[in-house]
Amino acid sequence: MERKIVLITGASSGIGEGCARKFASQGWNLILNARHIEKLEALKAELEQKYGILVYVAPFDVRDRKAAAEVLNELPAKWKAIDVLVNNAGLVIGVDKEFEGNLDEWDIVIDTNIKGLLALTRLVVPGMVERGRGHIINIGSIAGEAAYPGGSVYCATKAAVKALSDGLRIDLVDTPLRVTNVKPGMVETNFTVVRYRGDKAAADDFYKGIRALSGDDVAETVYFAASAPAHIQIAEVLLMPTYQATGTISYKKR
Repeated sequence: MERKIVLITGASSGIGEGCARKFASQGWNLILNARHIEKLEALKAELEQKYGILVYVAPFDVRDRKAAAEVLNELPAKWKAIDVLVNNAGLVIGVDKEFEGNLDEWDIVIDTNIKGLLALTRLVVPGMVERGRGHIINIGSIAGEAAYPGGSVYCATKAAVKALSDGLRIDLVDTPLRVTNVKPGMVETNFTVVRYRGDKAAADDFYKGIRALSGDDVAETVYFAASAPAHIQIAEVLLMPTYQATGTISYKKR
């Protein structure tokens, strides 16, 4: 039986790595993208040995659409028929007020979270349409539901992910392709360390008193959507820790 292929961006840590592990455990072959080739190569060796699947390493920054196009265009023939695209690469830098933030940092956030997602979608989805099968899973966020203090630009990018997911679903309505927007709440990954500009102590303090989701938890939801019967399209999933109610309201035992 021919194995299905999933392309995961931002696969070297966090939710992306969790997705890689989950899909590999279910017998899928993986195309793993991230900027850190050493981490990807280590993950490739581990998953191939553990699960007997194949992994293709695709190291590029999703902000560099020329590099993305070159890597994807040069995929060997057996890797071109991508069944699922997981647009996971994303980040936020800082918790600044909108009138005090760093414009260069905002460029990185917007180019990664929005333009990177668009580039991968544009590069991969035409092949899915041509083959008459495929699934695009975008990793959004509870931040896309409503703005919160110190997060307006990030919230805007994740609101954009919702709009882009909904728009793509409309554009593909006359095809068998499916589009899913998975919107996690509080997830404990290196994402928060980046948000606090490398201050791990601040990131750790953010999660004190609550059991946050893990990258593996989100990966379970991603795989659930991907493995649903072909006639079922899980359009949107909002998942949070039990003690979180909204993007700004949670209960932490101190």
